[in-house]
Amino acid sequence: METIFKEIVHIMNHDYAGWKDKKGCDRPEHFIRKIKDNPSLTKAEFKDVVDDYLLDFNDRHIYFVAENTSSEKAKSRGFNVRRYEDGLYVTEVDSEKQVEPGMRFVSLDGHSIPELREKHHRLLNENHAERENWLPILSLYEEGEVEDAKGNRKIIKFDLYDKVLYVPEYSVKKVDEKIIVITMTDFADPDAIVKMVADNKTLLDSTDKWIIDVRVNNGGSDSSYYPLFKYLLPEEGVELGDEEEHMLFNCTEENTTRVLADIEEDLKETEDEQAQVFLNVFRREWKKNRGKGFVQFNFEEIVPSTFIKGSKHLASIIVLTDNRCGSSGDSFVELAKESNKITVIGRATMGLNDYANLAIKKWNAGFELMYPTSRLSRIDKGEGMTKVGIKPELYIPWTPEHIFVDKDMEKAIELLETKVGLK
Repeated sequence: METIFKEIVHIMNHDYAGWKDKKGCDRPEHFIRKIKDNPSLTKAEFKDVVDDYLLDFNDRHIYFVAENTSSEKAKSRGFNVRRYEDGLYVTEVDSEKQVEPGMRFVSLDGHSIPELREKHHRLLNENHAERENWLPILSLYEEGEVEDAKGNRKIIKFDLYDKVLYVPEYSVKKVDEKIIVITMTDFADPDAIVKMVADNKTLLDSTDKWIIDVRVNNGGSDSSYYPLFKYLLPEEGVELGDEEEHMLFNCTEENTTRVLADIEEDLKETEDEQAQVFLNVFRREWKKNRGKGFVQFNFEEIVPSTFIKGSKHLASIIVLTDNRCGSSGDSFVELAKESNKITVIGRATMGLNDYANLAIKKWNAGFELMYPTSRLSRIDKGEGMTKVGIKPELYIPWTPEHIFVDKDMEKAIELLETKVGLK
């Protein structure tokens, strides 16, 4: 495992898109000592060491996976939480029967939530309570003191459950005769989004008030939402380009080999012609720039002009966003803010795209490292989105009331009905 760890260190200091920006931030010798001191590390223990090492890069777009370990099979406590002030509020329950939405944890293993916030600041690493991810921290503790709506408290022992299988949603539903809600929980399946648009074309064309819900969006490919462009952008067009903004790809030999292998697989599985064009151009640019280091790709074939026109259809669109929207979700929300048809409300996105376009390194031992190969030039001006996200135009703070009442949706409907506060 020491050999694998050293390969990870090499990748993070050579192939990772942020290696120059974060040079010297990591402490490989510290973690190599940990591995040498424990030659009988299990897969799960090795994963913990690697995860701890990767925290120093301060990039939530880096993932290390260990297949066939108990930590990978049963990594859920069976519920989700969100911090508000000094409590962790249960927002969702799937497997754990001892808790209900709305309950509040005041401590874990006897430690108060503020104490835990300080203790695990490297792991939480956010600038606002509503952006913090407490799931990894829940897995470190055996019990918690929980309070119900009446103020009654009890100690519950935690268990581990198989994580509920994620099922993506691409749907169009009517709120009433004038308003529809489009939900997209990722942009990973371009064919599914093309089908969603085609299957609902009559409804989309005949409804002039939309709510697009990407509050939970796991990303994927920006090309997946291209079929919606004609609806999202105004007839007179929008300039989506920025002469001062560039995306640079780190075209090392290893990155090129890894990315091309994934592109070939994606081409086999993708039917949508537009998505195939995007993948073919991406493949061409990687091949052309192999071994050249940081390069700006030529995407003129995909987007001949960054000035893009939409249709005259649709007057009002609301996009709902939150911090569980990231990667291509970040990109979608950023684009939405450029359109005078769209008002973005909710909370800032996850903010993953300073470093994006992941490559995957796989080892026969069952480990995978996913890491970004591109960086945005805005980082050089101190305008990156890490720990900030893409901010909404109308901010709606998260409170425990959101657990029972969809305040975001209520506000969206109010805005569409009154048109007060829209662009």
